[in-house]
Amino acid sequence: MQLNSQSLTFINAPGIELPQEAILSLPEKVLQFGTGVLLRGLPDFFIDQANKKAVFNGRVVVIKSTAKENIDIFSKQDGLYTILVRGIEDGKQVNKTIINAAISRVLTANENWNEILLFAANVDLKIIISNTTEVGICLLKESIFLNPPNSFPAKLLAVLWNRYKHFEGDIEMGLVIIPTELVSENGKLLKSILNELALFNQLDIEFIKWMNEANDFCNSLVDRIVPGKLTADKKLVEESLLGYQDDLMILCEPYSLWAIESSKRKTIETLSFAISNPTVKVVADINSYKELKLRLLNGTHSFACALAIFCGFGTVKEAMQADYFRQFVKELMFEEIKPLVVSEKLDEHSVQVFAEQVIDRFSNDSIEHQWINISMQYSSKMAIRNVPLFLKNKDSHRDLPKCMMLGFAAYLLFMKTEKNTDGLYYRSIGNKTYQVNDEKAELLYHYWFGKNTFDAVNTILCDTVIWGNNLNDINGFSEKLVAMIENLDQGAEKIVRSLFEKNN
Repeated sequence: MQLNSQSLTFINAPGIELPQEAILSLPEKVLQFGTGVLLRGLPDFFIDQANKKAVFNGRVVVIKSTAKENIDIFSKQDGLYTILVRGIEDGKQVNKTIINAAISRVLTANENWNEILLFAANVDLKIIISNTTEVGICLLKESIFLNPPNSFPAKLLAVLWNRYKHFEGDIEMGLVIIPTELVSENGKLLKSILNELALFNQLDIEFIKWMNEANDFCNSLVDRIVPGKLTADKKLVEESLLGYQDDLMILCEPYSLWAIESSKRKTIETLSFAISNPTVKVVADINSYKELKLRLLNGTHSFACALAIFCGFGTVKEAMQADYFRQFVKELMFEEIKPLVVSEKLDEHSVQVFAEQVIDRFSNDSIEHQWINISMQYSSKMAIRNVPLFLKNKDSHRDLPKCMMLGFAAYLLFMKTEKNTDGLYYRSIGNKTYQVNDEKAELLYHYWFGKNTFDAVNTILCDTVIWGNNLNDINGFSEKLVAMIENLDQGAEKIVRSLFEKNN
């Protein structure tokens, strides 16, 4: 039995959350650029949950731009798909199965562009959401009158232009526009690109005024691990338990956050799904949420990544199942990073609660989060997430933090790579070889090449282009790193365990 609107009445798996038939007839209020699992596991999840509580009462029209996935699957299943929520929350195991009915239809930009422009003039349309990857929010100077335009900003501008014309510049017909791409100030950036593009297309000055004043471009932050499709074996197991086939089934963790930056009354009223979803935060400033995620979640990932690989762990859950590495992660977060994050805007309780949630998330045994994937663009992640912590630690006149130092030392050693004949960079650890995907790999290869550890480390630390600062200015920093790197070469597990030995 295939999952679709007709088969809903025959589904009776224990504990499954089903949509009521009335939801399938709700008006289309959202236009979404992207069919990816993050959108389906977070914004569409929140909309579906609100609809089931009769709060938002609106569905989503999705625009698909890539050829990665056949939209026939969405049509065959009437937009329905299963979300498996698996993991740990507040120290307890979570196991939920939800059939999501947020998506009404999926259109392709190449084949349905006129239909998309027609929907732009729909009076029910209130919100535009996007996740086109970080590369999607970029300026490509092109005509918005192509069928369709190539870039996401040009497509969005065409939608707004058609809406403006149809409603003759009615300011009440403006939209709430929420990009979820992992770009700093994504709403502000998207708005600036659209303004440049509008000038390039020589659009009316009155339209540009309407675009900027009637529409609210919101910065946003999304946080939820949504690995995507299940493996074929796991999918078959779940389908046998549920009693139906679902080719759009996705897995996600219990934790969720969607922080949306706006203080406009109309926007807050429009985003009514936030009322029934406490982890949707519509606030005037999302920087506190960004800081928590950047330092405690992302920063901990980056500090622990190379060290975990050197210890022989393939996934985050494997590392967290080892008592000594779990102790390292907890010491790193609670004793070293947390004091540097607490501030006037972030009280100690809020930081503590978030850190505890991160431990639950890292311990999720349902999600295979590969350390090697976390290591992608390692240098820029380390520079953005973690170097500011070292600088703040220095300004606070604290001792050098041993866990942070070890994590950074492991990163430096991981970037001591070899170059193959294809010009790719690899790191061999034990009997495994890892490809290093880092735009700074070539530079760091040359910094290490032919040098001893002391010279290589000092050269790397003084590169202000990478770090924004000369890290040799931190007293004792390079000396401690050199000693740790030489110890790591003798065995990572041993040095991690030694951090917690008495009188160390």
